[in-house]
Amino acid sequence: MTEFEVAVYNADVRACVADQRRHRDLSDDWADIHYIEIEADSEAQALDKAQRRYPDRRGYVIEAVTEVRAD
Repeated sequence: MTEFEVAVYNADVRACVADQRRHRDLSDDWADIHYIEIEADSEAQALDKAQRRYPDRRGYVIEAVTEVRAD
């Protein structure tokens, strides 16, 4: 398996923060990009795993999926 870094934020939280409101379930830091590590066989599989964990129907936006390369 390969390790991938997924950049994700929540658009609903961003909208709340912009309006100086609080999201009812998530903290304000979800307005910023979170970098999540996911192990998968391919970039497509990593994206699929991320989409299941952070669904767009709940406001999540996956901005990027990047393979983590060992130095």
